[in-house]
This record gives sequence, structure tokens and C-alpha cells, in this order.
Amino acid sequence: MAAISSFSSSFITHQHSLCREVRRNPNFLHLKKPSKFNVRAAKLPSGVENPRVEPQLTEPFLGFTNTAEIWNSRACMIGIICTFVVELISHKGILQMIGVEVGKGLNLPL
Repeated sequence: MAAISSFSSSFITHQHSLCREVRRNPNFLHLKKPSKFNVRAAKLPSGVENPRVEPQLTEPFLGFTNTAEIWNSRACMIGIICTFVVELISHKGILQMIGVEVGKGLNLPL
């Protein structure tokens, strides 16, 4: 428990000092230079070669494409709105229409 409280107190202290610096100099966060670091991968196993040419993949026609997901979300929005309209007109929920017993719920006069 003491470790958590010391961490939280040091985090809050650091946060307050950062806010103080930003108040003194609004460009403080922009003045800091990004740190540079090198990334080295593990050594390749023997017999494995790096590909010489990066493959040029075409966008898939089927599956999780951007276009498919956009149309799925549009169809879902239209379906939900149609469900609300049908429930509003018939004064029954979708579950009641297909024969499922439901309780009174909140019994709000809408």
C-alpha cells in the first residue's frame, strides 16, 4: 500500500511541476526534443533470409475492408431507427411481436 501511495504522490508532484512549467512557458511541451532510440531486432535464425522486395498487396474485395465496415454501420443505424419507428407505431416491443413474454419494464407513458 505504501508503494502505491508513494507512486501516486510522486506522479501528482510530477504532474504539478509539469503544469507549472506549462503555465510559465506555454510552448514548453513543444520545446522538448523527441528522444531518439534505435530498435534492433533479434538475429534471424540460420536459413532464413530477409525478403529482397516488399510485396505490393492489393486491397481485398471481400472481408473487413473500410467500405464494408462503413456500409455495415450504415445498415445498422437504419435498422435501429426502423426498429424504434415500428415499436412507436405498434406500441409493442420487438420481443413482444415475435412472441417472447416480457415484463412491464419501467412502464413509462410515452
